[in-house]
Amino acid sequence: MTTYNAEISAGSLMPLESRRIAAFLLTNPDDNAWRRALIEENLLQKKAPATALRQAKLIRNRLNTLDITAWDMIAHREQEVAVQLLLVAAIRHSQLLSDFINDVYKDHQRRLNLAIAPSDWEGFFTECTHRDSSVTQWSASTQAKLFQVILRILKEAKYLENTRNMKLTPQSLHPDVRRYLSAQCNNSLINLLERA
Repeated sequence: MTTYNAEISAGSLMPLESRRIAAFLLTNPDDNAWRRALIEENLLQKKAPATALRQAKLIRNRLNTLDITAWDMIAHREQEVAVQLLLVAAIRHSQLLSDFINDVYKDHQRRLNLAIAPSDWEGFFTECTHRDSSVTQWSASTQAKLFQVILRILKEAKYLENTRNMKLTPQSLHPDVRRYLSAQCNNSLINLLERA
């Protein structure tokens, strides 16, 4: 069984689109309502229906790692809460993202290394090939795209200053996000995402 997939390359956190999808999921839509909202009503405001369907599939897969309580928080709470829960969903959905935060980001924090470098991705990716040999099949462009999307996710969640200097800006979880994760007995995610 494979540990990693490249699905994360389809998009970063997409907060605006994710909030719309979360609110729509709260209505418990069937397949017809889902397609109608995305294609006819253009819920995500995309020029191409194929783009809307691809992004909506990724967002839905991520949101399905959470429950209705989190969907409601993503749809209706302030940006900080929504983005942190979207990061939680992205981590639950992507072992690659989870391992990068744990193996690279947290390690940099511990060693007081204040920025990520492209060589960190290369070393991390080499480690990934030992855990899951299937990633050796990923093209160089896929690998580059994955790194780019992971950096963008960390920037959107305010864990990086920007994607150019890649300077670490560790965050503390919003109290309501911490409470939500605690109620789910998810201390490992709290430890992963809290300032070291």
